[in-house]
Amino acid sequence: MTTPDSDSLLAEQLLRLTRRVHRIQKRHIEECGLGVTPAQSRLLRTLAHYGSPPRMADLAERLEVVPRAITTLVDGLEAGGKVRRAPDPSNRRVIRIELTEEGRQALGRLRGARRSAAEEILAALSDEQRRTLGGLLDTLMDGDAPTPTERGGGGGAG
Repeated sequence: MTTPDSDSLLAEQLLRLTRRVHRIQKRHIEECGLGVTPAQSRLLRTLAHYGSPPRMADLAERLEVVPRAITTLVDGLEAGGKVRRAPDPSNRRVIRIELTEEGRQALGRLRGARRSAAEEILAALSDEQRRTLGGLLDTLMDGDAPTPTERGGGGGAG
């Protein structure tokens, strides 16, 4: 049975791991020499998943940030030649964001950097531990964990 203290410890460990992952990924991205921030890298990856160029509002929604944050990221990526703003063919007031060829090449290098970062982060784990961790993370991300009552630790006079 878990206790509030053990849950707090787990939460703290997860936060520390998240910070470590971000720090390592940032270092690997910087080592690519592309002049791209982790947030810009995430925007490029998101753009690559669209079948056609999205609107800035679509990107803001997908990345769960305010539209102004997308404007700043796009400005930086556009200045670096990795994306371009293009008018929507059916509505001139709408601007779409598309990857340039340079942006596609940057994505390839960024994927390599993310792979290297993942290898560094997971190096201490065996294959079996990696599979177990993957399953645990899926459960946490999906929110399918049992409630305290279902675990037998919930309220009631019992």
